[in-house]
Amino acid sequence: MQSLAASPTVRPRASRPGRAQKSSGARAASAARKQAARQRLTMLTRLLDGVFEMPLLKRKFGLDPVIGLVPVVGDLIPAAIGLYLVFEARELGASRWLQARMVGNLLLDLLVGTVPLLGDFFDFMFRAHHRNLKLLQKELGEPYIDDARR
Repeated sequence: MQSLAASPTVRPRASRPGRAQKSSGARAASAARKQAARQRLTMLTRLLDGVFEMPLLKRKFGLDPVIGLVPVVGDLIPAAIGLYLVFEARELGASRWLQARMVGNLLLDLLVGTVPLLGDFFDFMFRAHHRNLKLLQKELGEPYIDDARR
């Protein structure tokens, strides 16, 4: 009697043609999607929280406090972009707890940002998008962006 392992028609799963190629192709596509999501997160975070620098204060800021100068809509637009960033973080594998913390940072930024004058100063000092990116990178075990250049 022949055993199944010695049978010429039965092959182990890993050696079946096409299986290894599909799984490695799927992994490559998934890795490419995740890399693109990381680049979008980094680019949008820099745009919202780190495009410009105040020379005397050596403090970076982005479009978030500038857009925040427009009443009502100026606080909603960065919050909506921030929710998109939370969605991207979810795609990268962020835990629900981290997603809740990220939404909390955005809510704090939105609520305090609605107060005239104080909100504008708070938007300049409290960089919610940058904080969220650092939290995500810490959870994923990746290096921080622009940490030395604050």
